[in-house]
Amino acid sequence: MVQHILDTPIEYLKGVGPSRAEMLRKEVGVFTFNDLLHYYPFRYVDRSKFYRISDIDSDSAWIQLRGKIISMQILGTGRTSRLVLQFTDGSGQTELVFFQGIKWAKEKVIIGKEYIVFGKPNYFNRKYNFPHPDFEPADEEVSSPNEPLQPYYSTSEKLKSRGFTPKNFARLIRTLLNQVYNAIPETLSPALIHSLKLISRAEALLNIHFPANAVLLEKAQQRLKFDELFFIQLQIIRLKFIRTEKVKSRVFSRIGENFNNFYKNNLPFELTNAQKRVVKEIRADMGSGKQMNRLLQGDVGSGKTLVALMSMLIAIDNDCQACLMAPTEILAAQHYKTISKMLAGLNIEVALLTGSTRKAERSVLHQSLSEGKMQILIGTHALIEESVQFRNLGLVVIDEQHRFGVAQRARLWEKSLVPPHILVMTATPIPRTLAMTLYGDLEVSVIDELPPGRKPIKTYHFFEKDRLKVIQFMRSQIEQGRQIYIVYPLINESDKLELQALSEGIDNITRHFPLPQYHVSIVHGQLKAADKESEMKRFLERKTQIMVATTVIEVGVDVPNASVMIIENAERFGLSQLHQLRGRVGRGADQSFCILMSSYKLTTEGKKRLETMVRTTDGFDIAEVDLHLRGPGDIQGTQQSGLVGLKLANLVKDEKLLKLAREFAFRTLEDDPGLQKPENAPLVRHLSNKEFDWGKIS
Repeated sequence: MVQHILDTPIEYLKGVGPSRAEMLRKEVGVFTFNDLLHYYPFRYVDRSKFYRISDIDSDSAWIQLRGKIISMQILGTGRTSRLVLQFTDGSGQTELVFFQGIKWAKEKVIIGKEYIVFGKPNYFNRKYNFPHPDFEPADEEVSSPNEPLQPYYSTSEKLKSRGFTPKNFARLIRTLLNQVYNAIPETLSPALIHSLKLISRAEALLNIHFPANAVLLEKAQQRLKFDELFFIQLQIIRLKFIRTEKVKSRVFSRIGENFNNFYKNNLPFELTNAQKRVVKEIRADMGSGKQMNRLLQGDVGSGKTLVALMSMLIAIDNDCQACLMAPTEILAAQHYKTISKMLAGLNIEVALLTGSTRKAERSVLHQSLSEGKMQILIGTHALIEESVQFRNLGLVVIDEQHRFGVAQRARLWEKSLVPPHILVMTATPIPRTLAMTLYGDLEVSVIDELPPGRKPIKTYHFFEKDRLKVIQFMRSQIEQGRQIYIVYPLINESDKLELQALSEGIDNITRHFPLPQYHVSIVHGQLKAADKESEMKRFLERKTQIMVATTVIEVGVDVPNASVMIIENAERFGLSQLHQLRGRVGRGADQSFCILMSSYKLTTEGKKRLETMVRTTDGFDIAEVDLHLRGPGDIQGTQQSGLVGLKLANLVKDEKLLKLAREFAFRTLEDDPGLQKPENAPLVRHLSNKEFDWGKIS
């Protein structure tokens, strides 16, 4: 049963019907009237402004022309065929070129008829043409003289073939708005609208599609962006309020023998001030009686694992168990090795559980865990299996948590009747604007110092012409007893061309560094786990001086003697990955180096990434640049965290609006935590229609 007119299936809109509705569902995810109403234009054409062909230059972006198609021909055959339309406006002549949708475009053309063309000019063979422009008969304009800004909707060749041109989208949405405008519900309280001087939601939806002028368009965008950001923040803060007030956890009041023995006798180095501050924050959380939900951010090598271990020792001193979940077996094994080494001499039982753990070992481990003898369990997603039962789980540490699904993490902390304290770690620094939305329900701790004795890694960018210089530098480092990583960008492990690039790289290295004087380890994703482990072990034990690898070494390899990281085709890596790879060196007291090798053909974005890596080692600075380059949708697994709801708002460009939305969400919930006041009824109604699943996200 349709509860509201906006929930009406899209096939019931005049001009759609069942078969076209199916196309809308498949191609653009439009199922209902409401979906179409929120299918926003991605740009606007100023219908009051036309360019002349004679005025087109290299700076011209998307422009509008008015003129006649004077000829049409299909050139080439088969897959190489293209439709070429000669177009003139009296000031000059240009070509409209179609490589796809030829049949659709050909059927629209009437030679000698006047058309309005919209597209981006392309300079080819000393003249301008327009690849795949939109063109409509001049007598079929949708906009009225009072609406010079024509909405322009994203479409596809399949949609165009069924008549869904940008203009036809505009027609459908205009029909829809005429039908439902008076039924569009308000989503904000009157007080919020008044305080922020916002236009109504109905006005905003009308003007996002058919703005009368630029001022009204901006007001519509501000209102709809605010809605998106406000409701995400409202959900996050509401969850935080519920956790703070209602979710109780164990009170870890004691700092006991295990913590003190470790601090006095086993601490590998003096804690930095940042580490001391974070440990203090965690102690306060775990002693409050409320469930700790804290995000621990720290750059590669900043000492997060040490802080996590000290937190586990507090749990153990209060008669509880702790676990640490990592996303890969390599990283879990690394944590197990590091923590076991740090706890040497202390009477604390630590175990590792991964998919590779043998059945016999598992049964012993399960028994020890359920009896409470096992105090710390480290592992992969194997920890969430039904057979893994803790006697008294008090602290859950999750490393690189964005690699786990929400349901996976939830199952882990449901293994205790009393909710355990949660510490989430990430080595990928998160820009503040992103953290406010991704992790807005967590308290945040930052380790922003490196341990004493660590020297900043020196980073250089070289081209192929510098290859011999790099080889000589490698030799000098090996002569000093250092070891070297060389990483290749194996984007697709099954791609033969990529593997060929890796094997060519190995051949090149072994030619310059021959046996018996030099030894090389080789690690990539197609190796069996045992072989991979063996190669890494040889490198760790200094039996090889060079490790040629793919990005499988991005996490989980800690070789303090390795002082050089060479990244081949560095332009093919993202900033975050480059930063993670660089963090594999610089783990000892010696000066370390990162060398970025690239081709000469660099995109503007690729050049910016490499320049940023050379300029700074600050992970937070790098994360900010990455956010501006890539946008929020590709970073930190945000798709699983609810940002799929952002259609207009941009976490980079709309930072001020995000802060404002967060501030008003706080104010609203402080005044009315249960959203029970009559004036907040629109908020509750809107939230009930949203498919947020923030309940277990952290």
